[in-house]
Amino acid sequence: MRRRDFILVVGASAAVWPFAALAEQAGRLPTIGFLGTPSASFWTSYTAAFVQRLRELGWIDGRTIAIEYRWAEGRKERFGEIAAEFVRLKVDVIVTSGAAVTAAKQATAAIPIVFAIGADPVSSGHVASLARPGGNVTGLSLQASDVAGKRLELIREVMPALRRLAILANAGYPASVMEMAEIQSIARSLAYEVVRLEIQRAEDIEPAFASLRGGADALYVCSFDPLVNTNRVRINAFALEARLPTIFGEQLYVEAGGLMSYGPDIPDLFRRASEYVDKILRGVKPGDLPVEQPTKFDLVINLKTAKALSLTVPPTLLARADEVIE
Repeated sequence: MRRRDFILVVGASAAVWPFAALAEQAGRLPTIGFLGTPSASFWTSYTAAFVQRLRELGWIDGRTIAIEYRWAEGRKERFGEIAAEFVRLKVDVIVTSGAAVTAAKQATAAIPIVFAIGADPVSSGHVASLARPGGNVTGLSLQASDVAGKRLELIREVMPALRRLAILANAGYPASVMEMAEIQSIARSLAYEVVRLEIQRAEDIEPAFASLRGGADALYVCSFDPLVNTNRVRINAFALEARLPTIFGEQLYVEAGGLMSYGPDIPDLFRRASEYVDKILRGVKPGDLPVEQPTKFDLVINLKTAKALSLTVPPTLLARADEVIE
């Protein structure tokens, strides 16, 4: 280990020592309840970023802290069950995202809750305001609807003849409903015809695509939702079969065969969520920690999918991409 890295690790460990030492004397380590909304495999890069930043801050799983992972596998009925389990376990902080925040908040008003991904925490009632969250909840907001227009601009660069846009969203997920309304409004202001594909179960996906019957030029997918996340491979397969260029909000969809994505750097949000956890474990109240917003946004393009769709991605767009999958 380099001397500088050694000093940083020792310094961070020393800073966290009083809390950890007191916890060990009491017979337990401070514990994080990590409620993952999709499967563990979907969030591999996110949890890795979260744990790495914790280590940098001196919180090492099994030594100075314990992390209890639970995965809802895209089933929203599991959110409440897992949150209730964390309350029984008396964890010190719950880390989660999206609609699972509601379940966690309903389960406890005492245990701090940190959301690494929050679509609209104020409208969702998770916090009183971004600057002064109040209560036991805080975290990072996605600005999901704010960048919807940018995604539409990007797909228009690939599809300049775009006239009919399909929008796929989980009608049972409030953040996706809001995003669908936002992108529909923008599309109609451009005189595009809009086709809404609303799903609420995995079984709804195939009929939704069948209803198109070739009647769309591109597909906008409201991405930050456990149901859509879990079924991303199927969605991309149906889109490719229907010859539909796709635009998403997360890179993992493009890695699973989608054409393009533009949105916040999600691993970075999970790294920053670790910093909230660190402050809370040192005694800061979650209600005093302002909700922060993304600072890094990534454009990812899958040229394999473009080739399969016989599309030419403009060189100017490729030059702006943060990552190109070839």
